[in-house]
Order: sequence, then structure tokens, then C-alpha cells
Amino acid sequence: MSTLSSIFKSRIIAIIRGAKPDDVLKIAEALCAGGIKLIEVTINSPKALEVIEELSGQMGNRALIGAGTVLDANTARAAIAAGAKFIISPSTDLEIIKMTKRYDVVSIPGAFTPSEILAAHTHGGDIIKVFPARLGAEYIRDIRGPLPHIPLMPTGGVNLDNIREFQQAGAVAFGIGSSLVNTKHEITDEYLLELTDRAGKYVKEITV
Repeated sequence: MSTLSSIFKSRIIAIIRGAKPDDVLKIAEALCAGGIKLIEVTINSPKALEVIEELSGQMGNRALIGAGTVLDANTARAAIAAGAKFIISPSTDLEIIKMTKRYDVVSIPGAFTPSEILAAHTHGGDIIKVFPARLGAEYIRDIRGPLPHIPLMPTGGVNLDNIREFQQAGAVAFGIGSSLVNTKHEITDEYLLELTDRAGKYVKEITV
């Protein structure tokens, strides 16, 4: 199955931002145990490239690992070399999109307005990250009115209470950060069990 097909199937991308490098594999394993198979490590996290390489090596047969908060093409290339299968940005950078196409990985640029979303897709974005998504599910539904052909992934404001609303509005995937993974919390065995349970609840919300 292609990376893009896997994202469309699994839909939930868990965002791990700012975690201690030694904790990330444990967090990712806990998420995977709960049914979340898409893991984003943000580039502004400590030792992000090393972490992406570790996760790709340890979990590559069970989960897809990607890089987030990618702001330039050189960083995108470094993340891909480390094993990232998808590249996510908060905005649209054409050079980043070109880099992802060169190496045949999935490009998920960020955009917000209809004009930005259309431009990001026209220039090669496979899925468009609608960021921030705090205007709610109705905004996704409104965007899909004139642009139904563009796959949208709301990020920044998606939580357990509203993810089903975003799904019903037509979102193809969801980027979920602190409402799922609180990297400021001490990563104890108890917390990891709670994280697995929370991941399972997110998965259930979009499969019921």
C-alpha cells in the first residue's frame, strides 16, 4: 500500500513535538498499540532527525513516520534521508513540495484560505493541512463546497470531542497534537497506558 493510501486509511496523524529523544519511541509504541499508525515528529524537537531515523528503523513495518514543521527544502531532504515518508509544513513552500516529489514522498503543505489551499494543491500538495483549524468543522465543509477535489487535513484544534464532526465535514485526515500527546507530562508507564487508551478512543471516534 502506498504512503498516501495508508494515510487515507488510517487518517489520524499523531504529532509529537518537543519530547525528550529517549521518550519518543516509547510514546510512538504506545500510540501504535492504541491503533494510531501515523507518527509525525516535528523538526523543532530535540534531535528530530535522529529520532525519525530511530522510529523508522524500529517501527517502519508497523507505522509510517513523517516529519512536521518543515520550513525549507534542505530540511525536507534531510528528513527524507532519515526515513520520513511524509513531509508536513505549517505553510506552503514550493521548493519543499518539489523536494518531496523528487524523492517520491507525500507532501502535506499548510494553507488556510481558499486561495492558499487551491495554490498548495495545484503546485503538488497531496493533502493540504488546513492550519489552524480552530474555526471548526463548518469551515472544512465550506471549503469543500467549491473545492471538493482537494484532500483536507485539519490541524490545530482537532480533539476527541470534535474529530467526528471534522470527519463528517469531509476531512480525509487529522493532525492531532497536544490534545493527544502531552510531551510535557512525565513519560511514566502509567502515562503510556493512558496514551494507548486515548489513542484507541480517537480511532474509535472515526470508525463508529
